[in-house]
Amino acid sequence: MKTAITLSRFLLVLATLVLTGTLTAATNPVSGVSLATALRDAHALAANRTDLCVVRVEGNSMLPFFGPGAVLVVKHLPAEKLRAGMVVVYTNRFNETVAHGLIEANASGWTAGGYNNADADSTPVTAENLMGVVYATFHSDATVSEMPDLAALRDATPVALAAPAR
Repeated sequence: MKTAITLSRFLLVLATLVLTGTLTAATNPVSGVSLATALRDAHALAANRTDLCVVRVEGNSMLPFFGPGAVLVVKHLPAEKLRAGMVVVYTNRFNETVAHGLIEANASGWTAGGYNNADADSTPVTAENLMGVVYATFHSDATVSEMPDLAALRDATPVALAAPAR
């Protein structure tokens, strides 16, 4: 009898966790870290590596993985090493920098799209427009503090859109 009650409680807790996770899956993962700290940490990681660069995220298309206030470290990678499921940063035909997941390879390159977008991006990812793959993600609380050096650091960090397909 005691085993049945314990099992019932376990299943109830498990069901609650699953339902809670499902209901909150599209929320922005934030941390107690300020945007200034996330930017500094990302730039510190990339500082001594020529194959790494830093972008900050605007948009919701990649939730729940990252959203506004996230800072991405991007690793340069040859296009021939790309695989479905990788999250890449590339420049689309509108000259926008975009961070989206790779869906499939085709004759014109790779089809990419945001996890929350109904449609795939119209610009294929190719060796010519590929910036790289997401190497690290720094989540922040997305708040802009009044630190004097934050504006310069924020403005010096390019934006990658996690936005609707274009």
